[in-house]
Amino acid sequence: MNRSTAVNVQTFLNEQPFSPFQWLIFCMCFVIVLLDGFDTAAIGFIAPSLIVQWGITKPALAPVLSAALFGLACGALGSGPLSDRLGRRSMLLGSVLLFGVACLGSAFSNSIEQLTVLRFITGVGLGAAMPNAVTMMGEYCPDRRRATLINLMFCGFPLGAAFGGFLAAWMIPHFGWRSVLVLGGVAPLLLLIVLVLQMPESVRYMVANNKPVERIRAALARISSEAAQAGTFVMTETAPQTGGKGLAVVLSRSYIIGSVMLWITYFMGLVIFYASINWMPILLKDAGLTPQRATLISALFPLGGVGAVLCGMLMDRFNANRIIAACYALTAISVYFIGQAVGNVGVLVFIVFVAGVLMNTAQSSMPALAAAFYPTEGRGTGVAWMLGIGRFGGIAGSFLVAELARRHFSFAGIFATIAVAGVISCVALLIKQAVRPHTAAANAPKAESFGH
Repeated sequence: MNRSTAVNVQTFLNEQPFSPFQWLIFCMCFVIVLLDGFDTAAIGFIAPSLIVQWGITKPALAPVLSAALFGLACGALGSGPLSDRLGRRSMLLGSVLLFGVACLGSAFSNSIEQLTVLRFITGVGLGAAMPNAVTMMGEYCPDRRRATLINLMFCGFPLGAAFGGFLAAWMIPHFGWRSVLVLGGVAPLLLLIVLVLQMPESVRYMVANNKPVERIRAALARISSEAAQAGTFVMTETAPQTGGKGLAVVLSRSYIIGSVMLWITYFMGLVIFYASINWMPILLKDAGLTPQRATLISALFPLGGVGAVLCGMLMDRFNANRIIAACYALTAISVYFIGQAVGNVGVLVFIVFVAGVLMNTAQSSMPALAAAFYPTEGRGTGVAWMLGIGRFGGIAGSFLVAELARRHFSFAGIFATIAVAGVISCVALLIKQAVRPHTAAANAPKAESFGH
């Protein structure tokens, strides 16, 4: 290869073995997602201590618990367009700094109002970090392993949440509730040092935005020394080009229907997730189980993220839209049966676990699906807006069950209603597939090429 050679960036990534440098990027993105899971769950673990120490009622905690959810939505919606304009690296560094400082600051808050504001700011940082980690990872992956690796990265979220629970249970009696927030703030700031030193800019972003050839060459040379000889870099996009950037791509004629279907799917998925995770312990207790048993059975639901890696492998080999649509259809069936199984604890444990595996598998696979759907100029916004709009599904899910309980729906009736959201998600993905069929990269339609 000589200096006059033009290298296609994605072909280069596809042909090289997955390098230690790409594993480093994976590990950095995995830790970002892990910290997101830890921090999102942390507030729930310190809530009982807040009630005791500050002498507040349970309803007074509602703003604190929902502040981060609103922050997550705002952070995702705002960061996507900025990521497509300013780059993935700068958005990742900025968002990790923001949620680290805000979480650390919240450890020193003296009132529920202060804590609420700082939780919102923490949420903005977390909401911006997650989609940019997905986009960065997606743009350094070979096509054949993209969904598998992004789904594996997403396993960091339930791991972080579970890890947060075990740590909080040990730390709060020894060091008080503030220690959990100190850890949640210090850990991202230590990670930030590693990110500043090691995290590169996305190569696809650099090619698409005509960044200096030396920077692109330097990043790819860390994957393989063959890149050091390249003179220019080009990139093929199998996704249709719109000539726009960011939101202009996501809302363009080529993408608008697919975008709306992704939003509906992710929104409805989080309706199921948050309705189940926030209300299942209470509903099971009301249905006659002991509080301890209700809590243990409910804890099985978010554990099911392990299926996401298998689903990623299937998505990389078969039609991704149909694979995830099938997961949502099976989620709807299993959630419906949670409502039917309340009289039999053994069956209930099994059904809750199965529903959790299916639900988390489907939901964790959505960012990889969105990353594959959009071209480089709109990928940051596309992934972020799906995650951001979906967060409102989390808020809606909590309110939905509260309203159903107020209207005296039975246990079976509540879960039958929640199951409808899974059916809607399944239908939305099938519409997305019908409007623009998902094809494997190898037999994709005419590829658009651009470079220096």
